[in-house]
Amino acid sequence: MSSRYKDSGVDIDAAGKALKGIGELVRGTFRSEVLSRIGNFGGLFAMPEGLKEPVLVSSIDGVGTKLRLAFMTGRHDTIGEDLVNHCVNDILVQGADPLFFLDYFGCGKLEGDVIEAVVAGLARGCSNNGCALIGGETAEMPGFYAEGEYDLAGCIIGVVERGELITGERIEDGDEVWAFPSSGLHTNGYSLARKIVFEEAGLSVEDGIPGAGGTLADLLLEVHRSYLPEVCALRQLVDVRGLAHITGGGLIDNIPRILPEGLGVIIESSAWEVPPLFEWLAGEGDVESLEMYRVFNMGIGMVAIVPQADSGRVPGGDYRWAPFRIGRVSGGAEGVKIV
Repeated sequence: MSSRYKDSGVDIDAAGKALKGIGELVRGTFRSEVLSRIGNFGGLFAMPEGLKEPVLVSSIDGVGTKLRLAFMTGRHDTIGEDLVNHCVNDILVQGADPLFFLDYFGCGKLEGDVIEAVVAGLARGCSNNGCALIGGETAEMPGFYAEGEYDLAGCIIGVVERGELITGERIEDGDEVWAFPSSGLHTNGYSLARKIVFEEAGLSVEDGIPGAGGTLADLLLEVHRSYLPEVCALRQLVDVRGLAHITGGGLIDNIPRILPEGLGVIIESSAWEVPPLFEWLAGEGDVESLEMYRVFNMGIGMVAIVPQADSGRVPGGDYRWAPFRIGRVSGGAEGVKIV
């Protein structure tokens, strides 16, 4: 039976060998709460001790067509980290600390070096965020995926005390909008970016663009930043009333998701210097300003809304990483207005 299965394109023995090789990477992310072993049908995780009213927060996502950059370059070691960081940020906006992560990897033919590189990225992302990688699914489906391609998705579970949930309900007129810089495109806007770069401009992954260091491969594969340590530090100093992860939809569509009815925000475009990659994409692709702010993060990966009275306690530092003020909440505005 196994030989017939192999004839159909699925090599059980090769798959088992490849998966066995990633065991140490996965075990390296385990926390004391992990109760299961690698290979169990389900991952087991005990609730951390000391919590009074724990609320579980979950999210599931992928990295979109950024995967195609990995296929084009043969660089698969950062995609997993992108995925974990993206999911960490999604639950961070509710105030949750990540507990554990599960992934899905689907491909036409399982290649040991590729899956090991992807899992290495997943493990690195989990370790950096204090999150255990406790399980997942690796599906080999010949004829379903194009040769050399795969899909990657992940689910994260975090926890927060009920009284420390961040919901945005307490946001008021006059509150200030602060931003954390992004590390690049993160994991959104790649369909348009690829069209501009490779179809319209006719560039290759080894080319560069004016004003930006490194090749396009370096720029477009820059890892999606996790804001867990910075947001946790900020919450120790100020009253964070709302957080928005700037993903698909950009500043225009993501900030309103956390605003109470009747409130909008006014964003001052002069408050930060848009990174060269975004400027180049806008010029080369002849993309209107509003479209750029809806498709891309424009150099801002996370937004925090704090009371005006707390603004003096927001930590400063290196402009590339420290938060900076970009606007205010207004009862007279609707949605996001960029001036």
